[in-house]
Amino acid sequence: MSETSSRALEAQSRAARRWYVYLLLCRGGAIYTGIALNVAERYAQHVAGSGARYTRANPPQQLLAQFACSNQSQASRMEAAIKKLAASSKRALVGKTGAAARKILLV
Repeated sequence: MSETSSRALEAQSRAARRWYVYLLLCRGGAIYTGIALNVAERYAQHVAGSGARYTRANPPQQLLAQFACSNQSQASRMEAAIKKLAASSKRALVGKTGAAARKILLV
């Protein structure tokens, strides 16, 4: 029972930490959107080929933007909203703060 409790506490702790939504420019000009606790570490995984399946086939060339979110839920909602955008709209988010991006996305 205590193992389940420790797992639940760990999941709550992980969800409560600051999460980030990030945009990567990939080979061919495509923009990949993801979430992570540590963007630099996740970017390194993508570059090394141990990240998402998409970035294994289309290696990232540059980190375009990252937006801080207060928790995993907010980051996931923002990621989903960004993924629905056209590439030109995603590029318009580059250089924006997290608050400005959320205002544009109405998340």
